[in-house]
Amino acid sequence: MTDSTTPARGEYILALDQGTSSSRAILFDHAGSVVRIAQREFRQYYPQPGHVEHDPYEIWQSQLAVAHEVLNGAGVSPGQIRAIGITNQRETAVLWDRRTGEPVGRALVWQDRRTAPMCEALQRDGHGERFRARTGLVIDAYFSGTKLRWMLDHYDGARERAARGELAFGTVDSWLIWQLTDGARHVTDVSNASRTMLFNIHEFRWDDELLALLDIPRSLLPEVVPSSGEVARTSQRVFGAELPIAGIAGDQQAATFGQACLSPGMAKNTYGTGCFLLMNTGSAPVVSQNRLLTTIGWQLGQDAGSTTQYCLEGGVFMGGATIQWLRDGLQIIQSAPEVEPLARQCEDTGGVVLVPAFAGLGAPHWDAFARGTLIGITRGTGRPQIARAALEAIALQSVDVLDAMQKDAGIALAELRVDGGASRSDLLMQMQADLLGTAVVRPRVTETTALGAAYLAGLACGFWRDQQELASQWQIEQRFEPRLSADARASQLARWHRAVDRARDWARDDTTPAHASPNSRALP
Repeated sequence: MTDSTTPARGEYILALDQGTSSSRAILFDHAGSVVRIAQREFRQYYPQPGHVEHDPYEIWQSQLAVAHEVLNGAGVSPGQIRAIGITNQRETAVLWDRRTGEPVGRALVWQDRRTAPMCEALQRDGHGERFRARTGLVIDAYFSGTKLRWMLDHYDGARERAARGELAFGTVDSWLIWQLTDGARHVTDVSNASRTMLFNIHEFRWDDELLALLDIPRSLLPEVVPSSGEVARTSQRVFGAELPIAGIAGDQQAATFGQACLSPGMAKNTYGTGCFLLMNTGSAPVVSQNRLLTTIGWQLGQDAGSTTQYCLEGGVFMGGATIQWLRDGLQIIQSAPEVEPLARQCEDTGGVVLVPAFAGLGAPHWDAFARGTLIGITRGTGRPQIARAALEAIALQSVDVLDAMQKDAGIALAELRVDGGASRSDLLMQMQADLLGTAVVRPRVTETTALGAAYLAGLACGFWRDQQELASQWQIEQRFEPRLSADARASQLARWHRAVDRARDWARDDTTPAHASPNSRALP
């Protein structure tokens, strides 16, 4: 008979990775290796400019389909699954009927900007510091609190039904768990709760004063549970067995855990459409003085005060999207993988700098009026120089965020762990190491978001013994050491910041008062 705390041969953790454009399911073995993966895209809805929506049922059906696909494809029975871990697109908001499980309307996606005027009004009325002090967040349409307020105000009969206790709200993790349990459990974990703009990250509770400001009934909100710990069991009808759901985390926190950034000062960067940088700051939240976000990383077990890790977070708007612009806008490449060999055709950019502020600048600049700038062009500038400048821009934007993180945390970065599609570019990773002046490390397992959810679930059920065992599984695929001299690095960073200065405020007309943009007003 197998000890319940020791994984038997042929036992696995199932990770459900619900993303913005697709749902994935990944089966992990005890070595933390990918056994099987399945993925299914679902439709994006853009009813008008600035509005981005998902059909909650399409999210659920795609996630259920890939879960069955991965089990069937691997020949694994439900009885071989020790636990399920869930990770999700974080700030997307879902509202549904408690009795029927019917969505009240489409989900409002984290990219949706329709509540920007509401955020402006809150900021203008002097509530910015109150939100930041309690939630670690700035007032912005990115987060789900104002999305919920909009749903209550605009979906037919929603506010009246909410007042009668008939509706439930949740981020995508809550929606999936409701479906997986046939409505038996309405929960979210602390990492997702901390991205709503409604959760007090110091007292680990929904904040009644913030709820009152947004006119949101507390009865709508899910129970907040640890990121690691059995919180529910799936309905018998879903998998033919009642499987424990034991891990939950928002996608970027899950990736940080999957990268084994388990100690203060450890940081990761996910190179996707944008770049998401998180640094573990330990058991106490760090208040950013450099316009970054303070967020809960994860909570292991019930004692929130002693088992919670916090993170600083900064986002870069244009990561891989910069390469997409080279392909779709300039059309100097036909596919993303072509950018590296093209950039290698020159040793440097010849003084060319690209500031990809196509939708403004994110952290730590936060300038909604900045616009894309290609500067330093000469007669010798060609496709290779522009391609190389695009890769450098991704790395340089990340340097700015990481410099701010190190100042806030008072911790020098020992290395940067990387994942995401663009991290496969050796040239970009070498540029990142050179410009950061710190080693960049790419792991063997790059499915770090799903792996983090699996690790959180596996810790809860004894599949893995402790965090030390997880850290020992993390393996380097390649390490990139900085090669630039300190003087050359300083010179390149100074040139970058000169270019950023020229990109700033470009879209502001003469009648627009300084700092009048929604983004700049919504930040300290």
